[in-house]
Amino acid sequence: MRRLTVGTRGSKLALAQTNWVIRKIKEKYPELEVELRIIKTKGDKITDVPLAKVGGKGLFVKEIEEALLRGEVDLAVHSMKDVPTELPAGLEIALIPQRESPYDVVISKENKRLEDLPSNAKVGTSSLRRGAQLRAHRPDLRIENLRGNLDTRLRKLSEGLYDAIIVAEAGLLRLGLKETVRERLSLEVMLPAIGQGALAIEMREADTELKERLSFLHDEATAVCVAAERSFLATLGGGCQVPLAAHARLVDSKLVLQALIADPSGKRVLRGEREGSPQEARSMGRSLAEELLAQGGREILQTVYNADLG
Repeated sequence: MRRLTVGTRGSKLALAQTNWVIRKIKEKYPELEVELRIIKTKGDKITDVPLAKVGGKGLFVKEIEEALLRGEVDLAVHSMKDVPTELPAGLEIALIPQRESPYDVVISKENKRLEDLPSNAKVGTSSLRRGAQLRAHRPDLRIENLRGNLDTRLRKLSEGLYDAIIVAEAGLLRLGLKETVRERLSLEVMLPAIGQGALAIEMREADTELKERLSFLHDEATAVCVAAERSFLATLGGGCQVPLAAHARLVDSKLVLQALIADPSGKRVLRGEREGSPQEARSMGRSLAEELLAQGGREILQTVYNADLG
């Protein structure tokens, strides 16, 4: 192993994440030559349409996966929340580094907390998940679509287009923007996206030696939590166009999984929780999904899938 090519998106956040991985690899193998290859994805090209209306899965990974399959890159670094539960044949999520913060945060123009925003304040988010939970918690706010990378979102806030925006804390921390955070939202107010704060290092299944050489990047505790969350998602068959959320954490060697299915209007939010051993991660995700489906989640998802998103 003398040379590695790493595929990634070209946003500042994607590059920060990928360069972190590359630094770790170079620390371990200083003689190794590592090249970064920027690949533009469909999600990068369509920036003026809400993600829910673009539809489909793998908006931010498909083109990178194709480069992996063609042998143009040796591994890819993704935000875990962007990775579909079904991967192309021959590829796998080989390694999952230690998770950064999974929480969502409030950034506001006048440095206000969510509870302090006045009625009818304009709050920007690109996520149906965030929008549904915000509408449930503060139905008096105006929730408006906000697409673009993190820099773009922060710029639109500073230009006065929004009173506040909701973004993932992990991205801010990775870009050294911790000081912009006004408030970290609790899990009761804003349950995170599946895999939020975690990275996925995707590789070809056949590259077992490379996987072994890079195994030092893997964090098993994070992998267990992500497995539970992604099992919940896989059972529901959902993607970014559906208001779903799940977050797992290890508490005193027990795995605690919280999840929800929401109506996009926020008028109906179904929440559930499971506790078990880390070895039960996937079965916990499946059973919690089935419970929420039986409680009315199936009707909610049916309505979302049948709605005219165009």
